[in-house]
Amino acid sequence: MNETSRRRPNVRGQGELLREEIVTAAVGMLDELADDEALSLRAVAREVSIAATSVYLHFPDRDALVLAAMQRCHEELVRTGDDAYAAAPDPAAGLRARILAQAGWAQAHPGLYKVLHESKVHRRLGMPFKGVMVARTTDAIRRCMEAGLAPADDPAIVAIDLRTAVNGMLAQRINEPDLPWPPAVEQIDRFLTKLVGLACVR
Repeated sequence: MNETSRRRPNVRGQGELLREEIVTAAVGMLDELADDEALSLRAVAREVSIAATSVYLHFPDRDALVLAAMQRCHEELVRTGDDAYAAAPDPAAGLRARILAQAGWAQAHPGLYKVLHESKVHRRLGMPFKGVMVARTTDAIRRCMEAGLAPADDPAIVAIDLRTAVNGMLAQRINEPDLPWPPAVEQIDRFLTKLVGLACVR
């Protein structure tokens, strides 16, 4: 008897639970593979111990599954940043804490971070849910400016500069791990000083 035949059928109304199992399996595999093109629906089905046809009941193709997996990861990344920001004593420390939380998540999940930013699905379909992170960063920078902790400027433009620097730094660390990288926190503090205009914050 094979794995798919050993799985008990879902109780009526539990289809959403199976969908979540499929997404969870895809997230774990993508973190290991670090490449959306290497993921197959058949392999995901084996991981969940279901027939491949069952995956198609929830996702029409691999791109749709990758997109769902990346949306879950992004939501986790946003929550991680929100929690760090909420615990900070002021807007400057909050912005720093948010960026450091993002960096920590990327270092803990390099495969997922790579797929989130470099995947072919991203290029084909886009990931509009990532706008939430842009909005959070822009708002954090605006609050720094309003509090007099950063020079007045267009917070949206500054946010784009900061995100470009941070995402580029994280991507390079993932793709070129053998370079003599300085501590990530030191680079991030330089970005906050040079791009946002913050004094040294802790």
